[in-house]
Amino acid sequence: MKSQRILRALPFIAMAAVVAVDLLVGPTLIFLPLLTLGPAFASVSGGVRRTAVVGGLSLALYVPLAAYDHLLGRPQNTLTMASIVGVTAASMLASRLRTRRERELANVRLVAEAAQRVLLRPVPRGAGDVRVALSYTSAAAEAQIGGDLYEVVITPEGVRLLIGDVQGKGLEAVETAAWVLGAFREAAYDQAELLGVAERLEASLARHLSGEKFVTAILAEVHDHEISLLNCGHPAPFVLSRDGGIRLAEPPEEAAPLGLAELGSPRPKPYGIPFEDGDQILFYTDGVVEARDRQGTFYPLEERARLLRAPDPQAALDELRADLLRHVGGPVPDDAAMLLLRRNPAHRL
Repeated sequence: MKSQRILRALPFIAMAAVVAVDLLVGPTLIFLPLLTLGPAFASVSGGVRRTAVVGGLSLALYVPLAAYDHLLGRPQNTLTMASIVGVTAASMLASRLRTRRERELANVRLVAEAAQRVLLRPVPRGAGDVRVALSYTSAAAEAQIGGDLYEVVITPEGVRLLIGDVQGKGLEAVETAAWVLGAFREAAYDQAELLGVAERLEASLARHLSGEKFVTAILAEVHDHEISLLNCGHPAPFVLSRDGGIRLAEPPEEAAPLGLAELGSPRPKPYGIPFEDGDQILFYTDGVVEARDRQGTFYPLEERARLLRAPDPQAALDELRADLLRHVGGPVPDDAAMLLLRRNPAHRL
């Protein structure tokens, strides 16, 4: 990377600048203590050995320059040399600690990638005439996983999917997501109705959640000409019809998230929406619609969903994700998951 090359060259650029200025100005002004910038900058990107070499080069440059500035034999000469040696030693220590931290971070990322493969497995890209695209962006770049969850399974009842968002963040949210996904992967095959799947999820969360924690989620089941939805307090998906129309597939009644059944909250009711050839359905978590730009404007998902017109669903969703990141202007503040279903008559079995 260009930035890495600049960082590696920075110690030599700094020392060369000090030498040039000292030679041009002459003995009237003393710039030699600035040679300590060499080992200090070296510790930012280099290892212990490289930092030591740069420190040695600083001392090697100092001796002739000190003679040029008539400093040899003066107390100031000893002080400057001691400063170069001290800064080099401190920079070597800083470099060692930095490289150790980088190794630890690399190991954490490897563990996170393994956990992600187990927890958030790759979804099937197609099932009959339905094509699936997925985008997941974690707010914790080092962890790569968070509280958003998704799954798509092909069962005897048809294609079933889950997308959800765990209240909270960190490892506790990841643990809750694991419980939900594990329960869904079993119940999706065992239960004949979506409501039965939701009840299994609720029972699993009742055993593992404490207090008033909850999980918003949508369960869906694809049929020949429609898709059945069960919305548990989650943002409603967008339906993109083949004629270019966009609308929210809102539930007929508001329902509580999973995990709040003991509070007497209303339970979700299944509802169906048309899902014909050429139609698309975009599921997402609140990290998408609550993402803001630097002026505080929320991401206009309904308006930008028109980007989902590329022939390949995954390419279309990747374009939408790139647009989201451009809107934010940096890392997303919350996990953001999107799941796109497209009914493609060309793939009908």
